[in-house]
Amino acid sequence: MATLYTQAESNTRKTWVLMTGFLIFVIAIGWLFSYILNDSIILIIAVILSIVMSFTSYWYSDKIVLKMAHARLIEKKDNPELYRIVENLCITAGLPLPKIFIINEAQPNAFATGRDAKHAVVAVTQGLLDKLERAELEGVLAHELSHIGNRDILLQTVIVVLVGLVAILSDMFLRISFWGGMTRRDSRGSVGMLMLVLGIAAAILAPVAAMLIKMAISRKREFLADASGALLTRYPEGLARALEKISQDTNVMKTANNSTAHLYISNPFRGKKRKSWFAKLYMTHPPMEERVAALRGMKVAIK
Repeated sequence: MATLYTQAESNTRKTWVLMTGFLIFVIAIGWLFSYILNDSIILIIAVILSIVMSFTSYWYSDKIVLKMAHARLIEKKDNPELYRIVENLCITAGLPLPKIFIINEAQPNAFATGRDAKHAVVAVTQGLLDKLERAELEGVLAHELSHIGNRDILLQTVIVVLVGLVAILSDMFLRISFWGGMTRRDSRGSVGMLMLVLGIAAAILAPVAAMLIKMAISRKREFLADASGALLTRYPEGLARALEKISQDTNVMKTANNSTAHLYISNPFRGKKRKSWFAKLYMTHPPMEERVAALRGMKVAIK
């Protein structure tokens, strides 16, 4: 029987292509800084740290994220209805049953994490369970399971690590430069001055570029998970209503963290959001109105 994830292999390849591309970007930044300083130490550090940090994020990211969220593992007896919904959706999607966690927060929200479908977890807040109807809860859970099926959970975690690595390398370059490290290569001529300017510009702009890449990927994967989740439940209105309720809730999430905010179905930080095109570049999630409109536009196609 065909499942929703018959394109899983294709999604896996795309995920690894994106991760490889980002890794090459990190190493290229390290090479540029090493070339300008005429010292290979930054390139060596970039390669070593990218490998070590990627390995760590691959094996331990889920535990770190769950610890930061103060999430609690539950069994079927703790919440039979929640378990049944997840089990039914997993059967439909052809996915193994993930571990289920509950976060003791009043704000309705949820996320999925883990290195692959066999080691995935889904975490939901108590507020989500208290405030959503069954069809709406199914829509949110289908969205999170779609992140698992689409192989987003590994991509999102590793990219966060690589973005942090770019920031570390840039800071290292600037510190070495200001302490006289750039007197090494052609520093007495115009070429040396040009390379110095390019290096400083790269050190300042590289973390910004890396962050924009991370956010663009996050927004794209949210749209994909919305669409996949709607196809899974065959009822996009359920997820659309859930997103509206989540966005209108004013509860503050005490465990919200900048490094994990992009994992949630909705940005856990509450407050006024600017809607200019420039502001959207720095958003980890697509505007909620656009997501809801896209879901309601799917109704005719699914019928």
